[in-house]
Amino acid sequence: MNVLKKVSLTALGTSLIATSAFAGSMDVTGSAGITLANQSNHTNSNGFSMTDEITFTGSGELDNGLTVTVSMQLDDNASGSTGSNMDNRSVKIATEDMGTLTFYGHGGDSALSAVDDVMPTAYGESWDVIGLAAASVTAGQTAKFGSISGNTGNSSFMYNMPEMVDGLGVNISYNPSNSSEPNGSTSWAVAYTGVEGLTVGYAQDESGAATANEYETAYAKYAFGSFTVGVQSSENDEDGGSTNDDELEIFGITYQVSDDLTIGYTQSEYNAGDKSVDQEAANLSFSYTSGGMTIAAAMVEMDNTGGSTAATDDIEGYEIDVSFAF
Repeated sequence: MNVLKKVSLTALGTSLIATSAFAGSMDVTGSAGITLANQSNHTNSNGFSMTDEITFTGSGELDNGLTVTVSMQLDDNASGSTGSNMDNRSVKIATEDMGTLTFYGHGGDSALSAVDDVMPTAYGESWDVIGLAAASVTAGQTAKFGSISGNTGNSSFMYNMPEMVDGLGVNISYNPSNSSEPNGSTSWAVAYTGVEGLTVGYAQDESGAATANEYETAYAKYAFGSFTVGVQSSENDEDGGSTNDDELEIFGITYQVSDDLTIGYTQSEYNAGDKSVDQEAANLSFSYTSGGMTIAAAMVEMDNTGGSTAATDDIEGYEIDVSFAF
C-alpha cells in the first residue's frame, strides 16, 4: 500500500509540473558606441566616451493565456539605486483582452514622462545634448532646465489598456509612495492615431508630495511625404504661487532624405516662473543608418541656460555618435 501511495504521489507531482510548464524563449540584444562631445563654457562632458548595453529578454505564454516577459539590462553606465551595472529591469504581464501590466524594478517611465518630448528629431532633443544637470555643474555654471516630465521612480507600475476605439491608446501609471512623495503619484496619457499620418496626445501627472505639483503635456505630430512636423506644450503647476509654475514649448521637423538618411531641426523654450528670461535651445541634427551601424550628430545652441543672464550660460556645442546594434 505504501508503495502504491508513493507511486501515485510521484505521478501526481509529475503531472502538476508538466501542466505548469510553458514554452518560452530568451533573446539577447545589445549595442555599443563611441561618442565625441564638446560644448563651450561648460567644460564638463567634453571629449570621447563609450556607451554599451546588453539586454536579456525572456518571454513565454502560460497555460492560462497570460504572456509574461522579463527584461534585464546590463549597462556599464548604469546609475541604478543598487550601484551595480544592472540598469533597466521589468516584468510584463499581458493578455489579449485585458491589456498589459508592467512592473519596473528600475528605469521605468510614468505615463507622462514617456511622452515628455516626442517631437521629431534625427538625433537628440534640443535641451538634452548640451548643458549640465544640477549634479554636474561647477562654480560659475548654471544647471539647465530639462523637460517637464512629472514623477518617475523605481518599483513603479504601468498599465497599457486594450484598444477600445480604433487608434485610441490609454496608459495609466502609479509610482508608490517614497520619502519625497508620501502619497505616491499617478499619471495617465491618451494618444489618438486614427487619422493617417496624424498623432495627437495628452498626458497628466499628479504628485503626491507635500507641496503638490500637477504636470501636463499636449502634442500633435503629422507625417506627410518625407516630412514629419510636430508641436508640444507642457506645464508644471506647483502649489505656492505663479513663481513656481513652469512652461515648455517645443517644435520639431524631420526630412527623410532616403531610407538611410534623416535630417532634423528641433527647438524649445523653457519659461520658469521665478526667472526673468527663458532658456532657449535649438538642435540641427542628422542620422545615417547602414545595416547595424548608425552615425548621428547634432549641433546645438542654448541661450540663458537655466534662466541665467550670465554670458557664460550662453553655450553651444556638438555631439557625434557612432553606434552598433547586435
